[in-house]
Amino acid sequence: MTDATEHPLEDAATLAGVPDGFQRLWTPHRMAYIQAGPEPLKHDCPFCAAPGKSDEEGLIVARGETAYVLLNLFPYNSGHLLVCPYRHFSTYDEATPEEVAEIGALTQVAMRVLRDVARCDGFNLGMNQGEVAGAGVADHLHQHIVPRWATDANFFPIIAKTKALPQLLGDVRDAIQGGWPII
Repeated sequence: MTDATEHPLEDAATLAGVPDGFQRLWTPHRMAYIQAGPEPLKHDCPFCAAPGKSDEEGLIVARGETAYVLLNLFPYNSGHLLVCPYRHFSTYDEATPEEVAEIGALTQVAMRVLRDVARCDGFNLGMNQGEVAGAGVADHLHQHIVPRWATDANFFPIIAKTKALPQLLGDVRDAIQGGWPII
């Protein structure tokens, strides 16, 4: 057993360097996104690749005929889902009537499941179409479903450009898929 006086516990105020008053929130899963940069997305579409993987590996919670639902790999909140058509196209006006109907139906089911499983108080829904509109994957249409709670807002996103996520992606996927109705 190590003597506590020999190796004292350190916090952000006493770590090496000049104390800055910041606490550190470790999010190592984001390193893959940071290191890869935008280049892989220009060559390999993650939304075309996901359906070819197992549900667990692709973070898929439900599969329909023309569209599917998966967790966002870089979520704004725990339970942040994406509804994607299988077909590769970039803007909503290119969707077939069947794709529009299924994207809408899957969005409704996802909201019901998240309300039940995650006990969220509301949602942000949206599609960023085109790089200029903020789409991270501009070439493959996808709709965001972001669950919101009355207590989920704090200073992190505004001051520190950081979002605290209280659950691991695999645990969130299992809970949402477990709550998805059998069709």
